[in-house]
Amino acid sequence: MPRRQTPLQTGNFYHVYNRGNNRQKIFFERENYIYFLRLIREHLISNAVDIVAYCLMPNHYHFLVYLKDETLSDAMKSLSLSYTKAINKRFNRSGVLFQGRFQSIHILQTDYLLNLSRYIHLNLVKAELVKQPEEWEFSSYLEYAGLRGGTLPKTEYIKMQIQSELAYQQFLTDHNLPDGAGFKRLLLDD
Repeated sequence: MPRRQTPLQTGNFYHVYNRGNNRQKIFFERENYIYFLRLIREHLISNAVDIVAYCLMPNHYHFLVYLKDETLSDAMKSLSLSYTKAINKRFNRSGVLFQGRFQSIHILQTDYLLNLSRYIHLNLVKAELVKQPEEWEFSSYLEYAGLRGGTLPKTEYIKMQIQSELAYQQFLTDHNLPDGAGFKRLLLDD
């Protein structure tokens, strides 16, 4: 595969995502999600990448990451290959699972992090997999809302911008307000 046009730079935030080949499922049962989360710890976190927010969905995933070193591309390749091999073995299949290499968008403004975390956490609601984000087990929303004491996401990057866990919940609830009132109520500096 060709190299990335824009190199990933340490000390920056990125929206990282990928989906199943032909938009097909990449997670087939609950254990697949759990195994993928374990691989995230092994391949990404151990390689000095902070996961700020995440959401795993049946046919794709989203990560908001902070790069602490330059190994993200290699770590993502290792994660994808490990997961694909395990899924192929488990379901007696062969071939690619993901639609090519992961995609990344450089987040230039830290004030956009809050909105991106909302997008990631509401993605499954928009896809009509659940009615409320707290109903989905495989998202970092539960940590942000104070409903789970997980250690995978580094919530402090976002929590520095909000008043409380309740305020974050309200921020997601207010996502349809046209004037951004929910966002204004949430910011500490308002």
